[in-house]
Amino acid sequence: MSVTAETEKLRELVEDARFVLFDFDGPICRLFARHPAAEVARAMREWLHGQGLRLPAAEEQREQPDPQAVLRTVHRRHPGSDLVAELEEVLTQHELRAVPSAMPTPYADPLIRTWTARGARLAITTNNSARTVSLYLAGRGLAGCFAPHIYGRTHELHRMKPDPYPLNRARRAMGAASGNTVMIGDAPSDLHAARRAGVPFLGYAHNEDKEKILREAGAEVVVRSLEAVLWILRR
Repeated sequence: MSVTAETEKLRELVEDARFVLFDFDGPICRLFARHPAAEVARAMREWLHGQGLRLPAAEEQREQPDPQAVLRTVHRRHPGSDLVAELEEVLTQHELRAVPSAMPTPYADPLIRTWTARGARLAITTNNSARTVSLYLAGRGLAGCFAPHIYGRTHELHRMKPDPYPLNRARRAMGAASGNTVMIGDAPSDLHAARRAGVPFLGYAHNEDKEKILREAGAEVVVRSLEAVLWILRR
C-alpha cells in the first residue's frame, strides 16, 4: 500500500469509528517501563521452581523476556490446573505493582478523551489483567471513558488473543457492528484477533522494529505516533 493510500485508509478508519477497542500495554501505556518484563518472567519461573516444576531449558530460554509466554507454556502443559490459576495470580500481582511506574503512551490520554467527547464508545481488550487496567485508568482519570467495558485475561487462557474472544465480548456488550469499529493494537496477536473478529485493525508501533513485525504479520495501517490519529479527530 502506498503512503498516500495508507494515509487515506487511516483517515477512514478513524473518522468511521464509533466503537474503539484498545489493547492496553502498548497503545495506552508501557506497563513494564520501570518494572522490567524480563524480571517478571524470571520471578515467575523461580516461583514455578519453588512448586517443583522446571520447564525444559529450550522453553525457558525462548520465553526469557515474556511473562505471558511463561504463563501460556505452563497452561499448555497443565491446562485447567490450580498451578496455572496460581501462576496467573502471580503475574497479576506483578502487573499491579508495575502500575505506579507505568509510562503513558504519548498522546494516548488526549486521544481517549477526544474520542469520548466525540461520542465514540471505548473498550479495552487485553491479555493483561482487568484489575491492572482498572487501576491504571483510575490513576489517570480515564476510567469513565471505558467503564464498564474492560475485557482482560481470565483463567481461560486459551481465550487470550489471538483468540477473538475479548473483542467479541466487547462488541456484543456495546452493540458494535464491524463496519464502525476499529481495534488499536501493537502486536500480531492483536491483528490476528481483530481479523478473526471481523474488525478493522490500526497498528501502533513505537519503534521501527515493532512496525516491521506488524507489517510482516500483515498490518496495512500502522502509525508510529498516536498524534496522527488525534490530529484526524481534531481536524
